[in-house]
Parts: sequence; structure tokens; C-alpha cells
Amino acid sequence: MTTPTSQILNELADREAIKECLYRYSRGVDRLDADMLRSAYWPDCIDEHMGFEGNAEEFIAWAFPVMGSMDQAQHFISNVLMAIDGDKADVESYFYGFHRINTPDGQKNDVIGAGRYVDNFEKRGDEWRIMKRLVVTDWFRHYPDSADWSQGMLGIMIEPGGRYPDDESYKRLKLA
Repeated sequence: MTTPTSQILNELADREAIKECLYRYSRGVDRLDADMLRSAYWPDCIDEHMGFEGNAEEFIAWAFPVMGSMDQAQHFISNVLMAIDGDKADVESYFYGFHRINTPDGQKNDVIGAGRYVDNFEKRGDEWRIMKRLVVTDWFRHYPDSADWSQGMLGIMIEPGGRYPDDESYKRLKLA
């Protein structure tokens, strides 16, 4: 399937709004920013997510304890394809997620997961959000160790990014 250039031009603002919504999801879940995450979903959405199924509030209640138990997480979005039909859009995007987890025996492990978000978006008023999401996991890798932050990156001592509201980005940027 190809999309004519003239159609992409006519849809450009909607396409960018949909991509921004995907990025808000990633920031919200990585920074544990519930308001940012809520802004990616319609309240009456359904998310099917690695064994979980429910609405946005139920997803936050399910995901935040899991994500909060991790030292770090980052989700990257790419390969966004969409078909827009009026106020509805079918969107597939690839994700790549890095997670530093704490094991029950006190060790640190790295888990990388990759797959696709299969989304149905809906536009209400002048805003696009996720109405229905299916998470398809295509690949993962579990490493039995993690970087030793006490040694610094390349010997340079740095502080890792934080979570809402302590992450430095909340002090420097107005993204909400």
C-alpha cells in the first residue's frame, strides 16, 4: 500500500498529532508521569498489553508498580504507518524498550523488548488519542547483568535520568 503525496500533505497535521501522541505515551510510561500517559489515551479506551486488558486508569494502576520497580526504562517508537479515515486512524508503530530491573536476589538485569503497537486512534474535537491498543511482542532479550553505574559511563560519573517530577526535564521543559 502506498499513500499518495497529496493525501499525506492533506493529512500532515493529523499525522504529526498521532506521532506526538505515541511519543507522549513513551514519555509518560518511562517517567511514570500519569497525566502525560493519560493524555495518550481516551478514558474509554481498551489496552491489551502483555496479559493485561483494561482502560487507561486500569493500565496505569497495573503498569506503574511494575515500571516503578525498575531503575530505568526507555521506549523508542519508529516505523509508524497509518491509514487515516476521517476521525479514525489505524496505526502500527514499532517499539524498542530498554529496562533495568531489580531481581528478587538484589541483582540488576537488563531486559530489552521489541514489538509493535497496533492502535486504533480516534479524533475527538481537535485531538487524536488511542482508542484501542494491542501490544504485539516480536522479540526480547534478557541479560543476566547490567551496567555498573558506580564506575560511571566511560569513567565519567553521571546521574541517570529520573522519574516524574524529579527528572531534570520537568524543571527545564514545559511539555505537559
